[in-house]
Amino acid sequence: MAYELPARFAEYNEARQRGFLTVKKVKEDGGRVAGIFCTFTPLEILDAAGFLSVSLCGMSGETIPAAEAHLPRNLCPLIKSSYGFALTDKCPYTYFSDLIVGETTCDGKKKMYELLGRLKPVYTLHLPQGLDGCALESWTAELRRFIAFLEERFGVSVTDKALREAARARNQERRARMALMETMRAAPPPASGLSLYRTLEGSGFLFDQDQRTAGLDRLREELLAAYAAGERPVSAASRRILVTGCPIGGVLEKTVGVIEASGGAVVCFENCSGIKAACQMVDEQAEDILSAIAARYLEIGCAVLSPNRRRREHLKRLIEEFHVDGVVEVDLQSCTTYGVETYEIQALLRELGVPYMALETDYAQGDRGQLSTRLGAFIERL
Repeated sequence: MAYELPARFAEYNEARQRGFLTVKKVKEDGGRVAGIFCTFTPLEILDAAGFLSVSLCGMSGETIPAAEAHLPRNLCPLIKSSYGFALTDKCPYTYFSDLIVGETTCDGKKKMYELLGRLKPVYTLHLPQGLDGCALESWTAELRRFIAFLEERFGVSVTDKALREAARARNQERRARMALMETMRAAPPPASGLSLYRTLEGSGFLFDQDQRTAGLDRLREELLAAYAAGERPVSAASRRILVTGCPIGGVLEKTVGVIEASGGAVVCFENCSGIKAACQMVDEQAEDILSAIAARYLEIGCAVLSPNRRRREHLKRLIEEFHVDGVVEVDLQSCTTYGVETYEIQALLRELGVPYMALETDYAQGDRGQLSTRLGAFIERL
């Protein structure tokens, strides 16, 4: 079956055109594409149903003006950017997606999904808001409803055997991601945080899972071999920084880039593209594999859950394991969940005796100079 490209395809830059052509071929070869936004999305279910999953999180301010025709200006830039890319047909993965899977992680996103549903088929997963006694039962039931929807809508069969195989493959990929990130425990680290983050983020746009896992393993081996041969791309004098908070793909250069240009080395990403998304495994041997998958996702220490004890536990452990000198929290403008939680995180780090700085920013570049001044002063004090 042939698929049409957007009407404005010829206006797009070469990289964007390549993205459209790549996913168009996937579709023409019979593949199904599911667009996702969050680490709470149960990838094993989509894998078992035969979908290729890809992140639709907007990481550029390019489409925000278009989105603000429908969305309020005082909304998270990630939400506005993501919706803007869908609205303007500038994201190949949104454009060619057979299904977009949302989730009730924050009020802004779940209302945006209502508007997105006018453009593409959207299924919204209802995530428990806390971890009380019925959370696992409720979330498992929600995943069963999701499977029933996929089976009815797309004529697929999601079996326990397929779920177990998907869990094994996803666990293998997560172990590869963790092993790569754990190389940053070395002093000095074998790579800059900026290059590591780009690698981790970029791997998510490779549709072949075996290729993704092998690529992560290969990069880890290359880093370790170069390190053993004496290569030191990061100065031993760099202060070791852990980054926590919101997704940072859209503010990477003016946060991580500035930290590393100011004498810091980001050795640990606790946020969505880092350890938070990879450190929990599914119990592959569990009798009830769907319940095991559900339990794995409820282990994610995200601020959307209340109370969020797991994030504090993870931070304590990571600060020790990665020999952290200071913590920088990056909160996107109007992100209420993470913004409110900064108070507790600051109190925790004060108790641990670890310097902490919280930044609130958006996808615009107007505050880059101010961020550079603040981050430079913070690192100088470490």
